[in-house]
Parts: sequence; structure tokens; C-alpha cells
Amino acid sequence: MAASKVIIGVAILAIAGFLTWLTVSPKPAPPPAPVLTAEAAAYLPNLSLSDVQPQTSESYIQKSLFEVMGKITNNGSRTVSGIRVKCVFRDYYGKELKRELATVVSHPLAPGATAPFRLAFDVVPDTWNQQMPDLVIAEIRF
Repeated sequence: MAASKVIIGVAILAIAGFLTWLTVSPKPAPPPAPVLTAEAAAYLPNLSLSDVQPQTSESYIQKSLFEVMGKITNNGSRTVSGIRVKCVFRDYYGKELKRELATVVSHPLAPGATAPFRLAFDVVPDTWNQQMPDLVIAEIRF
């Protein structure tokens, strides 16, 4: 009887210690915000988006999924290793509702090359104006 009380007490202390560790332990640092360097800003005119189309569909869990699909072309003379865009959703009055960072290119894109992209958003605000979100290049990596 006394042994079972000790085991229960030790288990409660272990659980309490674990929960304390989860809530007090240092959290990992958030990823750095994208930075459009001067070098990247100068290269920006060499990148072009085309065939950009919005699409809404149902996901496998009966949830609405909004997607933006298109192509990006590197018209410059340098290989680009990554491109991220800010997608800005607005309401019917033009007020910003949501801003989300999305990766358009995550592999090397050679000069003159075109790559397809697909951006999927499973959570969009109910008051979104149902228009194409603004796509603003936020980061270019070489």
C-alpha cells in the first residue's frame, strides 16, 4: 500500500516537472524575417511572374483550399537559389487582413529558366474580398 503511494507520488512529481519544463524551457528563435537586400532589389526587374491564376478547391478533409498557381522566369544573368513572396489578402475596402510569407522557388533557377509554382492557403479570413492577393517579392537568394 505504501509502495503504491510512493509510486503515484513520484509519477505526479515527474509529470509536474515535465509540464514545468515544457512551459519554462527556452523556445526556439523564430526564423529571421525576409530581407530584400540592395543586391536583390537591383535584380528584381529580371524576375517575372506569368500565367498567375487563383483557384479554390476542397481539401480531402472537406475544407476550402485557396491556391495561386503560375510561373516565374529568371530573365537575368545570375542563378537564383530561392525566392519568397509576401501574399497580402485584403477585405472589400482594401484594408489588409492577412499577410503570409510563401516560397515560390526553393531550388536553383538558372538564367533564362522558367519554373512553375503553387502557393496553397488553407486559412484565409472570412472577410477576404475573394480577389487575387498582392504578391510582393520579399526575398531573393543567390
